[in-house]
Amino acid sequence: MDYSSYQHLLIEKREGIALLTINRPESLNSTNFRLHYELSKIWLDIAEDDEVRVALITGAGRAFSAGGDFEVVEKAQGNAEVVGQIMKEARDIVHNMINCDKPIISAINGVAVGAGLAVALLADISIASENARFTDGHTRLGVAAGDHAAVIWPLLVGMAKAKYYLLTCDMLDAKEAERIGLVSMVVSPDQLMPKAMEVARKLSTGAQSAIRWTKQSLNQWLRAAAHTSFDYSLALEMLGFFGTDVREGVKALQERRPPAFPSAQGKK
Repeated sequence: MDYSSYQHLLIEKREGIALLTINRPESLNSTNFRLHYELSKIWLDIAEDDEVRVALITGAGRAFSAGGDFEVVEKAQGNAEVVGQIMKEARDIVHNMINCDKPIISAINGVAVGAGLAVALLADISIASENARFTDGHTRLGVAAGDHAAVIWPLLVGMAKAKYYLLTCDMLDAKEAERIGLVSMVVSPDQLMPKAMEVARKLSTGAQSAIRWTKQSLNQWLRAAAHTSFDYSLALEMLGFFGTDVREGVKALQERRPPAFPSAQGKK
């Protein structure tokens, strides 16, 4: 398998394990157009690579991925062509991770937001550093929680917690994420990669058919959620890019202030 076309994902193969590193540390690994595309495509290549039995993904530097790049969000506003591209890739990230028969592990080394959070949580096993922090972030931006949220959050933490965190965009620290079941486990920062590699090696040397078939059986829960709510939530998220709230959401994030959404101002 030729991975030379990837620009923002570093791929290193060892012992049947593909170590994938999101590599835009200067922007806290935020997802620009190219990275968003690569995150949608990599799982197809991993699935077809006979040298890979397990994928392990982490972030370069101090973040896993700090969400969507401002340029992407700005260009999407009112632009049907860009929104269509983002929608297709967001759908592919979710479906391709669910359908990849090989185990995927996320080593969450820092903040995880947006598309990065989707990858972190859709991994079959999620191992977080004590430094990790999580927020969905969509409603703070002014769009519906599409991406992965309707698929995975209710299954991981239950509907009550899912609604709270997806509606409020409150930040979770690693300890709370582990307590409510959002991630598989939390370890100290210095133990994150050793523990993730330990789990990856265990899976890479295990009974491959048994492991893959177990993953695929469990992912029937995710497929059911994807068929009933994911595409709907994603379409509603994309619809938000044609409204006025998203412009205020982006501006507020750039200016690091609370947003004053037009839809919350009331009729005059």
